[in-house]
Amino acid sequence: MNEIEIRRGVTEQGDVPIAYEDWGAVSHPPLLLIMGIGAQMLLWPDDFCRALVAKGFRVIRFDNRDVGLSGKTQGQRRMPLWLLMLRAQLGWQTAVPYTLADMAADAVRLLDHLQIPQAHVLGASMGGMIAQVLAAEYPQRVRSLTILFSSTNQPLLPPPAPSLLLRLLRRPPAEATQQQRQQAMKDFLRALGTRSYPLDEAELDLLVRRLLKRGVEPEGMQRQLSALLGSGDLRRYSRKISAPTLVIHGEADRLVRKAGGVAIARAVANARLHTIPGMGHDLPPQLRPRLIALIAEHAAEPCAGRGLQ
Repeated sequence: MNEIEIRRGVTEQGDVPIAYEDWGAVSHPPLLLIMGIGAQMLLWPDDFCRALVAKGFRVIRFDNRDVGLSGKTQGQRRMPLWLLMLRAQLGWQTAVPYTLADMAADAVRLLDHLQIPQAHVLGASMGGMIAQVLAAEYPQRVRSLTILFSSTNQPLLPPPAPSLLLRLLRRPPAEATQQQRQQAMKDFLRALGTRSYPLDEAELDLLVRRLLKRGVEPEGMQRQLSALLGSGDLRRYSRKISAPTLVIHGEADRLVRKAGGVAIARAVANARLHTIPGMGHDLPPQLRPRLIALIAEHAAEPCAGRGLQ
């Protein structure tokens, strides 16, 4: 494969600078990748991005606010976490430092920065929630929408596995060594992953070292969690989406249960749901070709006979 051009930068619009990478030819249809809670852009694996570029896309991945190289905010939630989680289970909105709508606006500012009027959008986990808000509030900016292992946050959806939820909420001790932090992150990523396709140890080691080098901000992850919980039931957005929508969900996802994907497909008009047996809350190498084919085929359909606007 020819060497792919990767342009890196930081947005200048808005109060929170957003760090991004822009892969491939600028003349190709743009595909914006939005990652989940506490997750840096590197959780979109390099070879996953290369394969999408090979499919003819201009691939843009970025760090959401409060993670990686993007800007950090300072607000703190005023409500105890247990009460915020209870309100979220009921589908209620809560005043928090920022919401998923603010994070969707960050994505729009990134498109503005890159002078992209319209893009295909791929969101994973919380990124799939941000993508729903983006497609609902800025319909002219979204050509097609693909959502991976996400949810509408509506009441009565089955909760995450308790062991995973505890890992997500647990903060590393202040005195933890770099080696302990690295091991804790590896253990968490393995727990999230597809058990039938465990991550290669060398690949996982390299990923975790890269993540820690770029910077891990536990307080930032807590603010993102507050944004997710405080945004409440997202069906008020999902029902407004007009972009062609594909929902992909692993049947063995223990963090965001399959019911979350089913809920999105029911809420979004004419959405298609594709479930994958055995898949967890990750992008295992063995399943990436299948995922890439689904994403590329879905994004190509709206463009038949008409170009991006």
